[in-house]
Amino acid sequence: MITRRRLLGAAAGLVAAGGPAAAETPTPIAATTSRNETMEIKRNGSQPSGKGPADYFTGTVRIDPLFQSPDPARASGASVTFEPGARTAWHTHPLGQTLIVTSGLGHVQRWGGPIEEIRPGDVVWFPPGEKHWHGASPTTALTHIAVQEWLNGKAVDWMEKVSDEQYRE
Repeated sequence: MITRRRLLGAAAGLVAAGGPAAAETPTPIAATTSRNETMEIKRNGSQPSGKGPADYFTGTVRIDPLFQSPDPARASGASVTFEPGARTAWHTHPLGQTLIVTSGLGHVQRWGGPIEEIRPGDVVWFPPGEKHWHGASPTTALTHIAVQEWLNGKAVDWMEKVSDEQYRE
């Protein structure tokens, strides 16, 4: 069984079912603060990239874990790269999700709403429980940072895949 501590914050708990980024946490570089607490620095490249699991994605997706906050904090984050046409399945987050677009061109959609275009510098907020998907445009890759929080051991509830017809709307 994979524990929350072993999940390296791969986009919304995308590896909660034992996906690629569920590796052991690398040894952090630590420094003691004046209050006898410890900060951590995770060096770029110290956490392996993983492939987005086919159960939750359509197309080629790479997940680069960024952080998994230690208890009592509950935030996690990852940089997620979608090749052209790649996208998530429909899903929700118990405490919401923030996407920060860093490169490329993408699409997001909430259930019942129009497909919206997203570009570098855009920040997208999905409220708790809002059914949505996100991914690259048909012709251009997309990279975003996904940040979400855990509630009772879950950061995401996966649903059905986005059909080609829904994606092309």
